[in-house]
Amino acid sequence: MAFLKFSFSSRAVASFALVLTFSLLFAAPLRAQTPDEVFKSNTALVQLNVGVVDRQGRAITSLSQANFTVFEDGVQRPIVAFEPTNAPFSLVLLLDMSGSTVTFRQQLQQAAMRFLDALAPEDRVAVIQFNGKGPKTLLGFSTNRRDTAYAIQNAEGRGETFFYKALEYSINQLSKEGKRRKGIVVMTDGVDTEVRKVDREAAAASPDSYEAALAAIKPEVSPQLSAVLSEADREAVSIFPLALPSGDAKRLPFPNPVQLAIYKAARARMETLATRTGGRLNEIKGLDQLARLYAEVAANVRALYTIAYQAPTERLHDGRWREIRIEVSYPELIARTKPGYFAR
Repeated sequence: MAFLKFSFSSRAVASFALVLTFSLLFAAPLRAQTPDEVFKSNTALVQLNVGVVDRQGRAITSLSQANFTVFEDGVQRPIVAFEPTNAPFSLVLLLDMSGSTVTFRQQLQQAAMRFLDALAPEDRVAVIQFNGKGPKTLLGFSTNRRDTAYAIQNAEGRGETFFYKALEYSINQLSKEGKRRKGIVVMTDGVDTEVRKVDREAAAASPDSYEAALAAIKPEVSPQLSAVLSEADREAVSIFPLALPSGDAKRLPFPNPVQLAIYKAARARMETLATRTGGRLNEIKGLDQLARLYAEVAANVRALYTIAYQAPTERLHDGRWREIRIEVSYPELIARTKPGYFAR
């Protein structure tokens, strides 16, 4: 299924401005974009993060630039920069400390510790919490794992869930990290307080049918979602949501069509956040999976190559969809990256 700015080696052209997207190991098909989500760029350098697996799904981390070929709209493009899988990241560990996580707060914090264990020593991590008071930085970007663990343990709060404000805040913090690869790992149910109010008003026009209520909500055209996607594209940030069971519509005790549509829309937007930014959505079925999934996300992030290629400059601002395809010189291997981008 389902970029980050970062410094290339001295072999690369360091003066290029970063453009687009970050991709994770299993990129899902991209949905249609709204005009607000089209990334605007003044450079012809396209940056991709690429995961490579064998037929059994095991990550392959020993390839070189010579093993990759990049195509845009079916035409091979020159690779101008390449980074192996051990290039460092700047990552935000975004913790949902709203009222919906109070009952399992300790498990959540202990699981987040596992994420740190799977990172490389040079990866910089910031800890940000969000709750009814909004987002707050508990620790700025650091390689000191003891300080990071202490910040995780001090996360607290309750109240409403301002998920999209927290994402925008986190992207803003990442924008200060220079030309490093960037990502956000967030565990939440995704049911944003402000967005839920808008969804409820929209769904109220079709209260008797779940399908009609969901169609009325139109989760893919949410202005809050569009704003986050636009900023994530601009700063090349990939988002890795871990979806909590409390946001699963199937677990609602007595759902009516409107409530069911609201929760389905929230989960659909989390999927879009992952797909559009090159991340991957992990759905948590039980609290016993928390630690394992955090560790898996970290391991997947650490198994990515980064490739920058020269796009056709004459079509840079045409605003059209551009299809991207990656090939590896070993036919038994599978390369996964974002399937394309819109730009103007």
